[in-house]
Amino acid sequence: MKIAVLGSGAMGSVFGGLLAEHGQDVVLIDTWKEHINAINKNGLHLEGIGGDRFINVKGVSPADEIKDHVDLVIVFVKSPFTESAVKGASHIIGENTMIMTLQNGLGNAEKIAEITGSSRIIVGITNNGATLIEPGRVRHAGLGETVISPFDGKIFQRIKEIAQIFTEAGLPMRVSDEVTVLVWDKLMVNVGINALTAVLKVPNGYLVEHTSSEKLLEYAVREAEKICKAKGIQLKHDPVQHCKDVARATAANYSSMYQDVAKKRITEIDYINGAVVNEGKKLGIPTPVNETLVLLIRAIEEGY
Repeated sequence: MKIAVLGSGAMGSVFGGLLAEHGQDVVLIDTWKEHINAINKNGLHLEGIGGDRFINVKGVSPADEIKDHVDLVIVFVKSPFTESAVKGASHIIGENTMIMTLQNGLGNAEKIAEITGSSRIIVGITNNGATLIEPGRVRHAGLGETVISPFDGKIFQRIKEIAQIFTEAGLPMRVSDEVTVLVWDKLMVNVGINALTAVLKVPNGYLVEHTSSEKLLEYAVREAEKICKAKGIQLKHDPVQHCKDVARATAANYSSMYQDVAKKRITEIDYINGAVVNEGKKLGIPTPVNETLVLLIRAIEEGY
Protein backbone atom coordinates (compact mmCIF):
# COMPACT_ATOMS: atom_id res chain seq x y z
CA MET A 1 0.00 0.00 0.00
CA LYS A 2 1.24 3.48 -0.89
CA ILE A 3 1.07 5.57 2.28
CA ALA A 4 1.95 9.22 2.87
CA VAL A 5 2.38 10.51 6.41
CA LEU A 6 1.45 14.19 6.54
CA GLY A 7 3.27 15.59 9.54
CA SER A 8 6.19 13.31 10.36
CA GLY A 9 7.26 14.43 13.78
CA ALA A 10 7.39 11.97 16.67
CA MET A 11 4.13 10.08 16.13
CA GLY A 12 4.16 10.37 12.35
CA SER A 13 7.68 8.97 12.22
CA VAL A 14 6.81 6.03 14.48
CA PHE A 15 3.75 5.09 12.45
CA GLY A 16 5.46 5.64 9.10
CA GLY A 17 8.62 3.90 10.19
CA LEU A 18 6.86 0.77 11.46
CA LEU A 19 4.68 0.55 8.35
CA ALA A 20 7.77 0.89 6.11
CA GLU A 21 9.64 -1.69 8.20
CA HIS A 22 6.83 -4.15 7.50
CA GLY A 23 6.84 -3.76 3.73
CA GLN A 24 4.53 -0.83 3.01
CA ASP A 25 5.50 1.87 0.48
CA VAL A 26 5.76 4.86 2.81
CA VAL A 27 6.82 8.47 2.36
CA LEU A 28 7.20 10.86 5.28
CA ILE A 29 6.18 14.47 4.68
CA ASP A 30 7.26 17.29 6.97
CA THR A 31 8.20 20.95 6.78
CA TRP A 32 11.24 20.41 9.06
CA LYS A 33 13.89 19.92 6.42
CA GLU A 34 16.65 19.02 8.88
CA HIS A 35 14.60 16.05 10.09
CA ILE A 36 13.75 14.91 6.56
CA ASN A 37 17.36 15.31 5.40
CA ALA A 38 18.61 13.18 8.30
CA ILE A 39 16.08 10.45 7.46
CA ASN A 40 17.07 10.43 3.80
CA LYS A 41 20.77 10.36 4.63
CA ASN A 42 20.88 7.75 7.40
CA GLY A 43 17.42 6.20 7.57
CA LEU A 44 14.91 6.79 10.37
CA HIS A 45 16.58 6.06 13.72
CA LEU A 46 13.81 4.42 15.76
CA GLU A 47 14.43 3.37 19.36
CA GLY A 48 12.40 2.32 22.38
CA ILE A 49 9.73 -0.34 21.86
CA GLY A 50 11.01 -2.88 19.34
CA GLY A 51 14.66 -2.00 19.91
CA ASP A 52 17.17 0.43 18.48
CA ARG A 53 17.45 0.31 14.67
CA PHE A 54 17.55 2.33 11.45
CA ILE A 55 14.63 2.02 9.04
CA ASN A 56 14.92 2.75 5.34
CA VAL A 57 12.06 5.13 4.53
CA LYS A 58 11.81 8.11 2.18
CA GLY A 59 11.16 11.64 3.41
CA VAL A 60 10.12 14.73 1.45
CA SER A 61 9.76 18.43 2.18
CA PRO A 62 7.50 19.82 0.78
CA ALA A 63 4.76 17.42 -0.36
CA ASP A 64 4.95 18.52 -4.01
CA GLU A 65 8.04 16.31 -4.39
CA ILE A 66 5.53 13.43 -4.58
CA LYS A 67 4.03 13.17 -8.07
CA ASP A 68 1.58 10.25 -7.83
CA HIS A 69 -1.60 9.58 -5.91
CA VAL A 70 -1.29 7.45 -2.77
CA ASP A 71 -3.67 4.90 -1.28
CA LEU A 72 -3.69 6.38 2.21
CA VAL A 73 -2.77 9.71 3.76
CA ILE A 74 -2.22 9.68 7.53
CA VAL A 75 -2.61 13.20 8.94
CA PHE A 76 -0.51 13.95 12.02
CA VAL A 77 0.10 17.70 11.61
CA LYS A 78 -0.71 20.01 14.51
CA SER A 79 -4.35 21.08 14.49
CA PRO A 80 -3.69 24.76 13.61
CA PHE A 81 -2.07 23.61 10.35
CA THR A 82 -4.59 20.98 9.22
CA GLU A 83 -6.20 23.00 6.45
CA SER A 84 -2.97 24.32 4.91
CA ALA A 85 -1.26 20.93 5.11
CA VAL A 86 -4.09 19.00 3.44
CA LYS A 87 -4.44 21.63 0.72
CA GLY A 88 -0.68 21.45 0.15
CA ALA A 89 -0.93 17.69 -0.34
CA SER A 90 -4.16 17.69 -2.36
CA HIS A 91 -2.32 16.59 -5.53
CA ILE A 92 -1.51 13.19 -3.97
CA ILE A 93 -5.15 12.60 -2.98
CA GLY A 94 -6.93 10.77 -5.78
CA GLU A 95 -10.50 9.52 -6.08
CA ASN A 96 -9.66 6.33 -4.20
CA THR A 97 -7.32 7.81 -1.59
CA MET A 98 -8.34 7.35 2.04
CA ILE A 99 -7.47 10.08 4.55
CA MET A 100 -6.92 9.07 8.17
CA THR A 101 -6.62 11.70 10.90
CA LEU A 102 -5.01 10.59 14.15
CA GLN A 103 -4.63 14.15 15.39
CA ASN A 104 -5.37 15.67 18.76
CA GLY A 105 -8.33 17.90 19.51
CA LEU A 106 -11.70 18.69 17.98
CA GLY A 107 -12.59 19.80 14.45
CA ASN A 108 -9.80 18.28 12.33
CA ALA A 109 -11.99 15.82 10.40
CA GLU A 110 -14.45 18.61 9.63
CA LYS A 111 -11.64 20.76 8.21
CA ILE A 112 -10.39 17.91 6.06
CA ALA A 113 -13.92 17.13 4.84
CA GLU A 114 -14.29 20.68 3.56
CA ILE A 115 -11.37 19.98 1.21
CA THR A 116 -11.79 16.30 0.29
CA GLY A 117 -15.40 15.45 1.11
CA SER A 118 -16.36 13.23 4.04
CA SER A 119 -16.82 9.79 2.49
CA ARG A 120 -13.11 8.84 2.47
CA ILE A 121 -12.13 10.19 5.90
CA ILE A 122 -11.15 7.89 8.75
CA VAL A 123 -11.06 9.34 12.26
CA GLY A 124 -8.92 7.68 14.88
CA ILE A 125 -7.41 7.82 18.33
CA THR A 126 -4.12 6.25 19.33
CA ASN A 127 -2.66 5.49 22.73
CA ASN A 128 0.88 5.17 21.40
CA GLY A 129 3.49 7.54 22.78
CA ALA A 130 6.48 8.95 20.94
CA THR A 131 9.24 11.51 21.47
CA LEU A 132 11.38 13.25 18.87
CA ILE A 133 14.95 13.10 20.20
CA GLU A 134 16.79 14.91 17.42
CA PRO A 135 16.51 15.23 13.63
CA GLY A 136 16.02 11.75 12.21
CA ARG A 137 15.79 10.07 15.63
CA VAL A 138 12.55 9.13 17.40
CA ARG A 139 11.72 7.09 20.49
CA HIS A 140 8.61 4.87 20.51
CA ALA A 141 7.92 5.33 24.23
CA GLY A 142 4.50 3.75 24.66
CA LEU A 143 2.61 1.04 22.79
CA GLY A 144 -1.17 1.26 22.87
CA GLU A 145 -4.23 0.44 20.81
CA THR A 146 -5.37 2.62 17.91
CA VAL A 147 -9.11 2.73 17.21
CA ILE A 148 -10.47 4.06 13.92
CA SER A 149 -13.92 4.86 12.59
CA PRO A 150 -15.25 6.08 9.25
CA PHE A 151 -16.16 9.76 9.59
CA ASP A 152 -19.59 9.16 8.09
CA GLY A 153 -20.15 6.09 10.28
CA LYS A 154 -20.30 3.52 7.47
CA ILE A 155 -17.84 0.67 8.00
CA PHE A 156 -16.59 -0.94 4.79
CA GLN A 157 -14.13 -3.66 3.84
CA ARG A 158 -11.28 -1.33 2.95
CA ILE A 159 -11.14 0.21 6.40
CA LYS A 160 -10.89 -3.29 7.89
CA GLU A 161 -8.00 -4.07 5.53
CA ILE A 162 -6.21 -0.89 6.62
CA ALA A 163 -6.61 -1.86 10.28
CA GLN A 164 -5.11 -5.28 9.53
CA ILE A 165 -2.07 -3.72 7.81
CA PHE A 166 -1.39 -1.50 10.84
CA THR A 167 -1.84 -4.38 13.27
CA GLU A 168 0.60 -6.55 11.32
CA ALA A 169 3.12 -3.68 11.46
CA GLY A 170 3.09 -3.70 15.27
CA LEU A 171 0.47 -0.96 15.63
CA PRO A 172 -2.60 -2.75 17.07
CA MET A 173 -5.71 -1.25 15.45
CA ARG A 174 -9.42 -2.02 15.55
CA VAL A 175 -12.47 -0.56 13.81
CA SER A 176 -15.43 1.08 15.54
CA ASP A 177 -18.57 2.80 14.23
CA GLU A 178 -18.78 5.40 17.01
CA VAL A 179 -16.83 8.34 15.68
CA THR A 180 -18.11 10.99 18.10
CA VAL A 181 -17.39 8.84 21.12
CA LEU A 182 -13.89 8.10 19.76
CA VAL A 183 -13.05 11.77 19.33
CA TRP A 184 -14.25 12.71 22.80
CA ASP A 185 -12.54 9.70 24.40
CA LYS A 186 -9.26 10.90 22.93
CA LEU A 187 -9.97 14.51 23.86
CA MET A 188 -10.39 13.47 27.50
CA VAL A 189 -6.89 11.99 27.56
CA ASN A 190 -5.37 15.06 25.94
CA VAL A 191 -7.27 17.37 28.29
CA GLY A 192 -5.85 15.59 31.32
CA ILE A 193 -2.27 15.10 30.16
CA ASN A 194 -1.02 17.56 27.56
CA ALA A 195 -1.28 21.01 29.12
CA LEU A 196 -0.34 19.79 32.60
CA THR A 197 2.84 18.07 31.41
CA ALA A 198 3.76 21.16 29.38
CA VAL A 199 3.26 23.54 32.31
CA LEU A 200 4.99 21.29 34.85
CA LYS A 201 7.69 20.21 32.36
CA VAL A 202 7.32 16.52 33.23
CA PRO A 203 6.73 13.19 31.45
CA ASN A 204 3.24 11.70 31.42
CA GLY A 205 3.79 9.30 34.31
CA TYR A 206 4.62 12.11 36.75
CA LEU A 207 0.98 13.22 36.73
CA VAL A 208 -0.22 10.01 38.40
CA GLU A 209 2.76 9.67 40.71
CA HIS A 210 2.11 12.89 42.67
CA THR A 211 -1.04 13.86 44.54
CA SER A 212 -1.39 17.48 43.42
CA SER A 213 -0.83 16.85 39.71
CA GLU A 214 -3.19 13.86 39.85
CA LYS A 215 -5.92 16.06 41.34
CA LEU A 216 -5.43 18.66 38.61
CA LEU A 217 -5.76 15.93 35.99
CA GLU A 218 -8.99 14.77 37.62
CA TYR A 219 -10.46 18.29 37.83
CA ALA A 220 -9.72 19.08 34.16
CA VAL A 221 -11.17 15.80 32.89
CA ARG A 222 -14.29 15.98 35.09
CA GLU A 223 -15.08 19.40 33.63
CA ALA A 224 -14.89 17.95 30.14
CA GLU A 225 -16.99 14.98 31.22
CA LYS A 226 -19.80 17.33 32.28
CA ILE A 227 -19.86 18.70 28.74
CA CYS A 228 -20.08 15.19 27.29
CA LYS A 229 -23.04 14.40 29.49
CA ALA A 230 -24.77 17.64 28.49
CA LYS A 231 -24.25 16.77 24.81
CA GLY A 232 -25.57 13.24 25.28
CA ILE A 233 -22.20 11.60 24.49
CA GLN A 234 -21.79 8.29 26.29
CA LEU A 235 -18.10 7.58 26.78
CA LYS A 236 -16.81 4.02 26.75
CA HIS A 237 -14.68 4.41 29.88
CA ASP A 238 -14.62 6.39 33.06
CA PRO A 239 -12.65 9.29 31.54
CA VAL A 240 -10.53 10.03 34.60
CA GLN A 241 -9.48 6.42 35.10
CA HIS A 242 -8.83 6.02 31.36
CA CYS A 243 -6.67 9.15 31.32
CA LYS A 244 -4.67 7.85 34.30
CA ASP A 245 -4.27 4.47 32.61
CA VAL A 246 -2.87 6.14 29.49
CA ALA A 247 -0.50 8.27 31.59
CA ARG A 248 0.82 5.10 33.25
CA ALA A 249 1.09 3.21 29.95
CA THR A 250 3.10 6.09 28.44
CA ALA A 251 4.86 7.06 31.68
CA ALA A 252 8.24 7.75 30.07
CA ASN A 253 6.74 9.71 27.18
CA TYR A 254 6.73 13.50 26.90
CA SER A 255 3.42 14.73 25.52
CA SER A 256 3.24 16.52 22.19
CA MET A 257 2.39 19.78 23.97
CA TYR A 258 5.38 19.43 26.27
CA GLN A 259 7.56 18.93 23.19
CA ASP A 260 6.01 21.97 21.47
CA VAL A 261 6.64 24.20 24.48
CA ALA A 262 10.20 22.87 24.88
CA LYS A 263 10.89 23.80 21.25
CA LYS A 264 8.96 27.10 21.50
CA ARG A 265 6.35 26.07 18.95
CA ILE A 266 2.67 27.00 18.81
CA THR A 267 0.66 24.35 20.66
CA GLU A 268 -2.76 22.77 20.10
CA ILE A 269 -4.17 24.23 23.32
CA ASP A 270 -7.10 25.92 21.53
CA TYR A 271 -8.20 22.55 20.09
CA ILE A 272 -7.94 20.63 23.37
CA ASN A 273 -8.52 22.45 26.67
CA GLY A 274 -9.63 25.49 24.67
CA ALA A 275 -12.26 23.37 22.95
CA VAL A 276 -13.60 22.34 26.37
CA VAL A 277 -13.79 25.99 27.43
CA ASN A 278 -15.63 26.97 24.24
CA GLU A 279 -18.12 24.11 24.51
CA GLY A 280 -18.65 24.98 28.16
CA LYS A 281 -19.52 28.57 27.28
CA LYS A 282 -22.05 27.38 24.71
CA LEU A 283 -23.71 25.10 27.25
CA GLY A 284 -23.41 27.37 30.27
CA ILE A 285 -21.05 24.96 32.05
CA PRO A 286 -18.14 26.54 33.99
CA THR A 287 -14.68 25.14 33.17
CA PRO A 288 -12.32 27.10 35.44
CA VAL A 289 -9.51 24.52 35.52
CA ASN A 290 -9.40 24.17 31.74
CA GLU A 291 -9.60 27.93 31.33
CA THR A 292 -6.63 28.33 33.68
CA LEU A 293 -4.63 25.74 31.74
CA VAL A 294 -5.39 27.55 28.47
CA LEU A 295 -4.20 30.86 29.91
CA LEU A 296 -1.04 29.28 31.31
CA ILE A 297 -0.08 27.75 27.96
CA ARG A 298 -0.88 30.98 26.11
CA ALA A 299 1.29 32.88 28.61
CA ILE A 300 4.15 30.51 27.84
CA GLU A 301 3.62 30.93 24.08
CA GLU A 302 3.59 34.71 24.41
CA GLY A 303 7.03 34.53 25.99
CA TYR A 304 8.69 32.70 23.08
